[in-house]
Amino acid sequence: MSAEPPPSPEGVLGKRHRALSIGIVSVVLLIAFEATAVGTAMPVAARELHGIPLYAFAFSAYFTTSLFAMVLSGQWADRRGPLAPLTTGIVAFAAGLLLSGTASTMMLFILGRAVQGLGGGLVIVALYVVISRAYPEQLRPAILAAFAASWVVPSVVGPLASGAITESLGWRWVFVGIPALVVFPLVLALPAIRRMAAGPADPEAPVLPFERKQLRLALGISLGAGLLQYAGQDLRWLSLLPAAVGVALLVPAVLGLLPRGTYRAARGLPSVVLLRGIAAGSFIAAESFVPLMLVTERGLSPTMAGLSLAVGGATWAFGSFVQSRPRMEPYRERLVSLGMVLVAAAIAVVPTVLIPSVPVWVVGVAWGFGCFGMGMVIAATSVLLLKLSAPEEAGTNSAALQISDGLSNVMLLAIGGAVFAALGGGTVAAHSTVAGTGGGSHPTAFAAVFLPMACVALVGAWVATRLREREA
Repeated sequence: MSAEPPPSPEGVLGKRHRALSIGIVSVVLLIAFEATAVGTAMPVAARELHGIPLYAFAFSAYFTTSLFAMVLSGQWADRRGPLAPLTTGIVAFAAGLLLSGTASTMMLFILGRAVQGLGGGLVIVALYVVISRAYPEQLRPAILAAFAASWVVPSVVGPLASGAITESLGWRWVFVGIPALVVFPLVLALPAIRRMAAGPADPEAPVLPFERKQLRLALGISLGAGLLQYAGQDLRWLSLLPAAVGVALLVPAVLGLLPRGTYRAARGLPSVVLLRGIAAGSFIAAESFVPLMLVTERGLSPTMAGLSLAVGGATWAFGSFVQSRPRMEPYRERLVSLGMVLVAAAIAVVPTVLIPSVPVWVVGVAWGFGCFGMGMVIAATSVLLLKLSAPEEAGTNSAALQISDGLSNVMLLAIGGAVFAALGGGTVAAHSTVAGTGGGSHPTAFAAVFLPMACVALVGAWVATRLREREA
């Protein structure tokens, strides 16, 4: 086992870590701008490419390919170091954006999103390995808080910039313009990573070959998640076949890739991984329907609907900052429990705007509190994972954390989308999203998405009580 990085009297912007910190935060900033800007341009792209029926696949393609890439990146980083998967991931991410931005058909657009997912999956796991190798334990909460803070500006500027570019130059420029941002993090971060975190965790140990069984299981997760997403969008009896195949692929893959005891919330690492999935899945599944609800039920423009959630970027960063304070270390598990309660409350409050007398600003306030809770939960689970992982296992365990995150997103989005469509929400929602007019005829469909997700988040509050391992 390699030695822990030496304690540093300086912070993450001290001389030793400054270039690395700025570089890897820039990578996260790039991903944040992509997520916020591309989401705003996506409806216009789908309409011009005559791909509204395939709209959901533009999102799920990213998640499904990233699941495979996360496992690959974990093994790659543990065996060879995080430099190569991080570089490859950034390049693939940019290539996917260019492919989507120049696509002439919706299928090519979706293919570009899939390539982006491969890049994103490689990058996010490699970044966790960089943190475990290059930063001492006392600095890890701070750098993870910086990751959260890097979403603040994109969450506000991204939708506005994307909307302006889409209206003045066209949606394609949103996609082909972002890759230009790749140059800065590559130039700044890669030399620092090569100096501080390159190579295997133990240079003297023999380099093990890739575990092909794990990679096959990862491929099974990606294919299974994609089939379930397809079945959830195509509500016919014939859809039961791809759904059954998807489940058959997913179950053994999940059991083989996540820590033993994850789905019974065993104490310690398994509960950390499980909680990450519960938090991310319930929150993202709910958030995906918030702008759609505001457009179709309250008549807001797409840009205004997206901006109603913009305050969440700042409160998310503040929540991450709160848990990063050294004096909060003994209370981290309690903060996570509180965070999940706030998430559940926010998701439950949001659909109250389906009542016409409830002002729309209630969504912004509620989501601000929910994002504050998520900031504490996401950063704290990342800190706890690295604390419970040996250096040579950081890649594999980080991949498990991200798989739980991504798979839960796909599963709960598929379930939420299927319920929404089954209750008649899909037809008027698709028309209203494109046309920009309020439909206001399917409030039950929205409520049937939000309220179950609030219950899922409450389950996460219980799981948060099991993050600490029992004292010997």
